[in-house]
Order: sequence, then C-alpha cells, then structure tokens
Amino acid sequence: MTHMLPGPLAAGPRILDLAAADDTALVGGKAASLGRLIRAGFPVPPGSCVTTVAYRAVADPVVGPLLDEGAAPAALRAAVRAAPVPAELAAAIRALADGLVAVRSSATAEDLPDASFAGQQDTFLDVEGPEAVLDAVRRCWASLWTDRAVAYRAAHGIDGRTVALAVVVQRMVPAAAAGVLFTANPVTGRRAETVIEAAPGLGEAVVSGAVDPEHVVLDASGRVVERRAGGVGPALSDARARELADLGRRVAEHHGGPQDLEWAVDGAERVWLVQARPVTTLYPLPEDPAPGLRIYLNVNVAQGVLGPLTTVGQGAFRVMTGSMARLWGIAVPDLRAGAPVLTVAGERLLVDVTGALRHPVGRVVILRLVDVMETRSATVLRRVLADPAFAVLRRRRLRFARALARVLTRFRMPPRMGTALLAPGRSRRGVEAAVADLRDRLGARPPLPAAGRLDRIEATLAGEPPAVIARVLPVAGAGFVAFGLAAALLRGRARPGELSTVLRGLPHNVTTEMDLDLWRLAGRIATDPPSTALVTGPADAARRALEAGSAPAVLAEGLRDFLARYGHRAVAEIDLGVPRWREDPSYLLGVLAGYLRADPDRTPDRVFAAAAAEARRTTEVLAARAGGLRGRAVRLLLCRARALAGLRELPKFALVAILDAARTDLLAVGEVLAEAGRIAAARDVVHLTTDDCRAGLAGADLRALVVTRRAAYDRERRRRHVPRILLSDGTEPEAVPDPDAPPVARGELRGTPASAGVVEGPARVVSDPADARLEPGEILVCPSTDPGWTPLFLTAAGLVMEMGGTNSHGAVVAREYGIPAVVGVPGAVARIATGRRVVVDGTAGRVRPG
Repeated sequence: MTHMLPGPLAAGPRILDLAAADDTALVGGKAASLGRLIRAGFPVPPGSCVTTVAYRAVADPVVGPLLDEGAAPAALRAAVRAAPVPAELAAAIRALADGLVAVRSSATAEDLPDASFAGQQDTFLDVEGPEAVLDAVRRCWASLWTDRAVAYRAAHGIDGRTVALAVVVQRMVPAAAAGVLFTANPVTGRRAETVIEAAPGLGEAVVSGAVDPEHVVLDASGRVVERRAGGVGPALSDARARELADLGRRVAEHHGGPQDLEWAVDGAERVWLVQARPVTTLYPLPEDPAPGLRIYLNVNVAQGVLGPLTTVGQGAFRVMTGSMARLWGIAVPDLRAGAPVLTVAGERLLVDVTGALRHPVGRVVILRLVDVMETRSATVLRRVLADPAFAVLRRRRLRFARALARVLTRFRMPPRMGTALLAPGRSRRGVEAAVADLRDRLGARPPLPAAGRLDRIEATLAGEPPAVIARVLPVAGAGFVAFGLAAALLRGRARPGELSTVLRGLPHNVTTEMDLDLWRLAGRIATDPPSTALVTGPADAARRALEAGSAPAVLAEGLRDFLARYGHRAVAEIDLGVPRWREDPSYLLGVLAGYLRADPDRTPDRVFAAAAAEARRTTEVLAARAGGLRGRAVRLLLCRARALAGLRELPKFALVAILDAARTDLLAVGEVLAEAGRIAAARDVVHLTTDDCRAGLAGADLRALVVTRRAAYDRERRRRHVPRILLSDGTEPEAVPDPDAPPVARGELRGTPASAGVVEGPARVVSDPADARLEPGEILVCPSTDPGWTPLFLTAAGLVMEMGGTNSHGAVVAREYGIPAVVGVPGAVARIATGRRVVVDGTAGRVRPG
C-alpha cells in the first residue's frame, strides 16, 4: 500500500518566498513546515523556495524514461545532474545568492506524520555565489535518487514516480552553537521531557554524528534532569536550555504533535529555527486515559500479534471484553464500547491495569500470570511498580471476593476443576465434546438479512466466549494446578530444565495435533509425484491449481480434509478481519513445501514421540528423587498435569471458531454493501464497525471512511517497534535504562528459558510467516508467535522469540516438540541476521554467537 501523497504539479510558481510556502505538493515537507513557522511568528531565517514545478521542468523529461527502463539510482542521479536548466529558471536561481546561504532539499515525501525521511536528501551549507547556488540546487534535485532515499521510500510504500523535490535557499545563521531538540523523549517516549543535543558551531555536525554533542534532558517544569557533557564541552547553560525547551513546546503545540527541531544560536545570542519535522518514532498515546499516570499492557503483544488489528477486529474485542466485564459486576452501558479498561493506541488493543495492580489481590494475580505468559513484561512491570505513585491501596478485599465467587459459582468452575483432577480422561472428553458441539451449532446457523447478521455477530461475540471459556478453562487449569503443586513438592530437588521437560510432548494439544496433521499430509504428498511437483514449484502455482479445481487428488483432498478441521485458523487469528486459511491456504502450502525438504531421520512425529518419552522418564526420575509418599504424590500430580495441561490451547481454538462464525456473517454483510456501492469491495467491510455497516445499509457512502481506516492500518503495519507496556504519558518503561541489569557477555543475548536443551545452527529471521521458507535445521528468530506460526516449528532446530514467557504459545509448542527455546529476548530480530550461526541455550536462557 502506497502513501497518499499530493499529486504532481505541472504548473505554478517556480520560485516562492519561504514565508508563503504552504502546499506540500508545491514546496515539499521541509519548506511547508518552515513557512508555517514563519507565519506563526517563530524565528526562522528568511529565504526562498525553488518549487517542485521547477524540479519537474528539469527532471521529468529524463527521469520518466529511465524509470520505465528500471534504471538504477546512480543513473537517475547522473541524468538529473546533467539535465539542462532553462535559462530563465537558472537566472532566477542564481539571483537567490545573497551572501552565505544554506541550500536544503525539501521533498514531497518528507516530514510526513509517520515517516520523517530525515537525512535522505542532501543539504549544503555555507554556499556562496550564483553559480555555487545553482550547482547546489542541482545536487539537491539529484539527491532525490540516492540509494538511501530510494530504499527508504520503498520501505515506506512510496512510489518513486509520485515524488518531487523542492529546494529551500535560506540565509545562513552564523552559529555560535547549534543542535537538535526533541519535544518528547525519542528514546523513552515520555512526552513531558525535552531532549536537546548541542555543540559549538553548525548544527550539521550534531545531525550527521560527526561530534559527540552535549546532551541535556529537561522535565515539563523546565528543570534539567540529566546532563551529559559529551566530547565538545559545555554548549548550553541551563537558562538557554530552558529557553529552547519553551520554544520547542510552543512549536509542538502549533504543529499539533511532538517535533524534531534543528536550531542555532547566532553571535548576538538570538535563537533561530532552521527545521521542524514530526517525531515519527513515538508510539501513539492511548485514547481517553483516566486521570493520573496509568499503566497499560499491550493485548496484541500478549497474544503474539505485533501487527495492528483491523477496525472490526478491535470491535470484536470490545464486545467480548464488555460482556466479560458485566459478569464481574462492572457497569458497561454499551457492549460495543468494550470494558472500561480497554483502549486503543496504534490500532492495537491496550488494557489499563493500573487499578488492578494497586489492588492487593490484583497485583499478585497479574504479576503471576504475566510471569508465565510474558516474562519480560513482568520484569518491566516490577520496575514500574517500584514507583510510589503505584503503591497498593488497602482497599477492602470483600468486594473482589464476592465478584470472584459469583463468577466461579455461575460457571461451576471449582467442581469442574476438582472433577478434572479426579477423572482427567472423562473431563477431557467432556470439554472436547463441548467444543465440537459449539462448532456444529455455529456451522448450522441459517442465513439472515444483513441487518440480522450484524445483530447476530454482536450476540455471538457477547454470549459464546464466556460460556466456552468457563467450560474449558477449569479443566486445562487443573493441569497447571497439579503441575504447580508438584513443583512445590520438588522445590530444591528439581534441577534446571527438568520441570519444563515434563511438559514436553503433551497429549491432547489441539495446536500440536494440527501441526502433526499437516505433517502427515506432507507425507502423503511426498508419495505422489504430481502433488510434490506442484507444492515445491512456483509459490503461487499450487494455490491457483486448487482454485481452478485442477490440483492432483492427493493434495486437493488432503488439504480439504485438513481445512475442514483447521480452516478457521490463521496467522494473527485473534483478528476477526484477517482471512482464514480456508479462504487463502497460501501459507499452508508454503509450510508443506518446507516439510517436504525436512530430514527424514528427524521427522516431527518421531521428535514429538521422543519428547513425550523423555517427559515420562523425567517424571519417574523426579518421583524417585522425591521418594516415599512425596514421590508418589509427585508422580500422580505430574501425570495429571500431562493429561490435562495440553488442553490449554482448546479455549483459543474455540474462540477462533466463534470469530470465524462472526466473520462469515460479516463477509455476507460486506457483499450487500459492495453490491449497493456503499464500499468498493466486500472485504473492505473489515475496516468498518457494526454501526458503520448499519449506516451503510441505511444509505451512507462508506468508501472514504474505508480509505482513511485502511491507511491507518497500513501505516501501523509498517511500525517496527511495539511496546509491551506503555504509560499514559507515552513512557515505554522497557526503554528506560535499568541500573540493576546484570552485565551481559559480548555478543550474548539473554531471555527466559522456555524449552531446555542446547542447539547450534544458522538463524532464520522471520517477521511475517506468510512468505517464510524455513529450512530444516535453522533456528527460527521472530518477534512473537501465535498458533498460526507453529507449523514452522516442525522443521526448526530451535526458537528465539522477542516476546513471550514460559507459558506463551511459542514456548509451549517448542517444549512439546523438544526444540530448545529462549523467549523474551529484547532486540533479537534486529541483532541476529539470517544465516548467522547462533547457539540457543534453552536451559540457561541465553543466545550467543556460534
């Protein structure tokens, strides 16, 4: 998806006073920003702008044909530099020379709200004389086609044919000191802090990294809270820093968001602004926070989905959480608004846990849950909670106890858990039958008119999840209760990695069964040459053959049977707006191709069986080590844990089936809206709320709304960094240096041990599994996973994951397949390159170079 940029201008002024610069299509992002500052009365050196009309008059005749030929950036640069400049335009540019000037590029794709393009085009300082100014302008034009600028545009989805370049020619400031200023802390995200970097002389030295500048941080009151001298000596007094911070705050208010400013102080002690652009790397603030500083957990991260959710996906969570909040006695006037603690930032779901963490019971429960689900988040949370602002409030516990008792009693959770511990086989069969019945009911529902389908979507999301989760969760939970009791009995007796080994090769895990069923399908395909040739051939050939009905029977029938049970699943399957495998099996076909290249001596079914056997042996070793009555209790509890803990994936499996049923209704509504011309295509409905759909059914044109929502979604898909925890002032606690962090050996990464063992192999870094081809024996390095990723695990030799804890999806499946895994490893995707050999120590929680 490309950025929406202003259309090219073929006519208009070729030279414009900088104070009049406003239209980005005419003057580019930098000049437009400076023009707004001048008109608002901010101190900006005077100057002029050579507009994009001038650029197009010179460059378009040579650039267009070269782009058609697929020319390299170097050829484009050379052509623009050599292109003739009309005599009248050249004379007008020469006339801009007036003493020393700065000549700065100002591209139309620059200083955008989500992409600053900082440093991608050229700037020339201390330019003097008419010919030098003309030459600098031509070099700026050519810099639109530097390798770095072309690559940056491609990474942000910007078509090179849509961009143009203006040039700012501005009086040079004879700077005694200069530098950059961020009106929000670009590292921690804290909006109330100003960060200034300064050095004597021109600011270009600071921007380019040529010097080690003085670093000053001020809080909202103007107090200097941090000062680091750098290698240039003092350049700013506290008073000057406060003056700059105040100026920065006023610019940010005027521009409507945090700004990255370049400034200079001349010999007369006057401050000048020479550039202002949005700070594009900050994570958006949560919507409508409650009063005071709040703590938010990122639901997407907890679910292994770093990307954004579609509008309809967000809406589904709002309805589900609103329904569950009502069960706890919390007032939710409108289910479509969701639980009061749920909010959105960056098209991702956040939950405000401040109140729960300040409750004596809530703090204990949440920290223990996060310990096993997202270990790194638990560590960061404990650092945040050391702040007295988040001290526990000694509220009455009776209210919480009553709400808990009401929920437990309504869904008969304690007796179900007790029955599971006494008769695990019967309880397991009962919950599996309940989920099968749910799927049958959902699949047998009759068609309805579009308005009725919208009502049914909301009723399904509100009513089904609490019932099925309450039915299944106590049985799976009983397995972890048994495991916890056994761990308590073995305290001081179990060696590192032994207890996690007991959870290897767990039976009755629907995600593991799915992966092994896909593996068995690969085995059948391997015996059929036409199917093998199609799956291992060009990436899209198998999908096209399946759609056309021309695929070999072994592949077509085998995949049909697999999709009959698992077709409602997908990568990022918690998002109602994401296509299911049944709709597009391309990912599965890619995984099957990888399976066909696997080592026949290390087949996943054999690995799984070996892991289960090792778990049983470890159980006996631990029971014998405990000895006597304690040992018999350990054996019983660990056997119960193995019988039940695999069901932990069943609630998610059932929830995704509910979302799939809602999606069927949603797509039917989309067809109606598309046929009526309210939206351009049926699948555009994923960018609408149910209320939007109702408005469309009543006659509203929703096409412009879809374009806006899709642009926001696509912008967030490009976001590379997503915080686990966010404070309401924008602070990302994980980015705040931890003075108590243990030293780490050079080149080593640390995380949480998730699956014991040590393995060495080449890394394969995967950010999106949709087009991943994991070779057998490679170490899978990824930001996070959900069940849709797990088919890749069957050919992986090890797992390194930036997110997750010991009980996250990736950790559980890694243990069951017996592959060493380390999770919660900050920066793994950025610091490990594909092909680099690494050693994964899943027992110690370390990753080091091979």
